Amino acid sequence: MARETGVAERTSHRAAPEHTHPDEVSAQSAFAALADPVRILLVRELADSAEWSRSCGSFDVPVGKAALSHHFAVLRGAGLVEQRDEGPKRVNRLRREEFEARFPGLLALALREERTPDRP
Repeated sequence: MARETGVAERTSHRAAPEHTHPDEVSAQSAFAALADPVRILLVRELADSAEWSRSCGSFDVPVGKAALSHHFAVLRGAGLVEQRDEGPKRVNRLRREEFEARFPGLLALALREERTPDRP
């Protein structure tokens, strides 16, 4: 029996991430997603990066892989982040326009630097 030649179809070893559109997100879920300091750090770093340029492992956060996966799942569930697989890496983009349309001004507020008595 002759073997077929051609390009073999590649499958990922993990399921594609599920995304929630911001239109389906409650205000409570949006606030909860932005309430965690690690998630704020992720959102801020994504805001300063080109779309699809940051893999999950490229963030300098004080949590392990499992916790980082959880934080990205919360951000996806709140409609803040979209992810896709590119080869062995999962890359991210901030859904700035979509989230802003649903919650005007909330993302800008979250991205604003915190003011302290030392920094006006």
